[in-house]
Amino acid sequence: MKNLERGLKKFSPKERIEIERLVEKIISRDLTGLNCKKLKGLKNLFRVRKGRIRIIFELVDNQEPTIMAIERRREDTYKI
Repeated sequence: MKNLERGLKKFSPKERIEIERLVEKIISRDLTGLNCKKLKGLKNLFRVRKGRIRIIFELVDNQEPTIMAIERRREDTYKI
């Protein structure tokens, strides 16, 4: 979680508020209304897209979702 907090410093305060809202919805497994899509070729990895922000997370049954990355969209965003 410490790396997540460090990574959020590169976003504006407005973006951080939106990211926190999205992460809360992901953790509660309430993906309705989110632009959520399973990543091709990767088991249990999904992404939520909001503008240029991408949140990549792992969703496994009976476990809390794991946030893998929070980044702005770039060419190498999905290379994990």
